Amino acid sequence: MSVKTELEFTINGRPVNIEVPVDMTVLNLLRDMLDLKGTKYACGEGECGACTIEVDGMTINSCLMMAVDLQGREVMTIEGLSKGNALHPMQKSFVDHGAVQCGFCMPGMIIQANYLVKKNPDLTREEMKRGLEGNVCRCTGYTKVLDAVAAVVGLRG
Repeated sequence: MSVKTELEFTINGRPVNIEVPVDMTVLNLLRDMLDLKGTKYACGEGECGACTIEVDGMTINSCLMMAVDLQGREVMTIEGLSKGNALHPMQKSFVDHGAVQCGFCMPGMIIQANYLVKKNPDLTREEMKRGLEGNVCRCTGYTKVLDAVAAVVGLRG
């Protein structure tokens, strides 16, 4: 029998009050209890970035964070990035530049890319590369991903 605790936090702009097992990760909370399937489970070790989300304005690997650590915090997942049916500019740029192939790693990649641009709207291509190092994609080869981020910040080439 698992010990549970009550949590209150905000996710994608809406307050949540939920009872969770104390040994549950944020990733499992998102996918299994809140039905937010955009955040993906891949390596489970914080090495690939597929589970990247924002917590209090900073990106984290949700597979490494315990759900109990969300108490009183603000969380944003890929589902919270768009407004209704309108894609966020970063999401749209990824689509427009053909950066989305199988799509598995893209939610985490888009969250990380958006964080980088919010942190520094004048990113260089080199800063983009360094900032996305923790997000692994087996399909794109990264050129189209960098092109998509560059388009958002207004870089050419």
